[in-house]
Amino acid sequence: MTEEPIKPIFRDAEGAVLMLDQTRLPQEETYQRYSTAEGVATGIRDMIIRGAPAIGVAAAMGLALGARAVHAEEPFAPALERLCELMATTRPTAVNLFWAIDRMRAVAAAFDADGDRSVMLDAFDAEADRIRSDDIATNRAIGANGEPLIPQGATVLTHCNTGSLATAGYGTALGVIRSAHRAGKGIRVVADETRPYLQGSRLTAWECLKEGIDVRIIADSAAGHLISRGRIDCAIVGADRIVANGDTANKIGTYQVAVLCHRHGIPFYVAAPMTTVDLSLSDGAAIPIEERSPEEVRGVFGHPVAPAGVAVANPAFDVTPAELIAGIITEVGVARHPYTESLATMMRDDRSSA
Repeated sequence: MTEEPIKPIFRDAEGAVLMLDQTRLPQEETYQRYSTAEGVATGIRDMIIRGAPAIGVAAAMGLALGARAVHAEEPFAPALERLCELMATTRPTAVNLFWAIDRMRAVAAAFDADGDRSVMLDAFDAEADRIRSDDIATNRAIGANGEPLIPQGATVLTHCNTGSLATAGYGTALGVIRSAHRAGKGIRVVADETRPYLQGSRLTAWECLKEGIDVRIIADSAAGHLISRGRIDCAIVGADRIVANGDTANKIGTYQVAVLCHRHGIPFYVAAPMTTVDLSLSDGAAIPIEERSPEEVRGVFGHPVAPAGVAVANPAFDVTPAELIAGIITEVGVARHPYTESLATMMRDDRSSA
């Protein structure tokens, strides 16, 4: 498989995890190198890397690192569980994180506790690498399944960043956009800036420019104006968790975009891998919503924009009700209403083909 030009996360020859530092983009392209599980967890928490699929990949790599640091005389199972709990606390809304942790737990469970630990550690490394390569292949399939939904010459609104930077490579919602662009559809992208962390203006715009995609940035509050004037043809976003009825958690501000699209009769799509689907939750009310530091709202990357000490609410995600979503694009296919049935069927198909 050909690698994409943007490599958000990979491991070097010594097994250390390298993350393209997304807090420094677009001004500076630099990698942070982590040689411990604790360092990887900090990188996830501090949003050096972000995006649900990428977080899962990072957690798997971090656990592979941590497993090798467990002392030979130390019982492995409780040590691994402590590492899993450390990773689980980093970004609790993204279900891909817990999926990746469970995959690494399953590797350990397949080995005898008294067996050759070095063989198991090699299996941890292989599984982490497999999770990364599988994610890239999955994203390409999402792009192929979603591309027919994008009309020729369409202007597509997107929110947050869902490209290579949010995944192991290629992207989910931005992967669909990338596929439409590569199909010669002559599309244009409008990217919400996505306050408070500016993933749209900093990251999505950067990726689109690298790909040669026509892109312009708007303030989050300008989306309604453009939609009401007929200047947007469809919207497509990613997801951090999709529950059984189709309710979807994504970056804060997504819900209002979906409402605006619904009001003006514009299709609003979600693109995400099946690992983002969580059938254990019946509806979006049960999705945990991460609350982040008030400093992210009081200022922009250290530059104050509000009175010091003013009270802040900073939820990192919101939940879009299923009835506002025209389709959920996955690597298996496109789920449609009623999502309770279509997502369950696609999950069965996905597991039977695994």
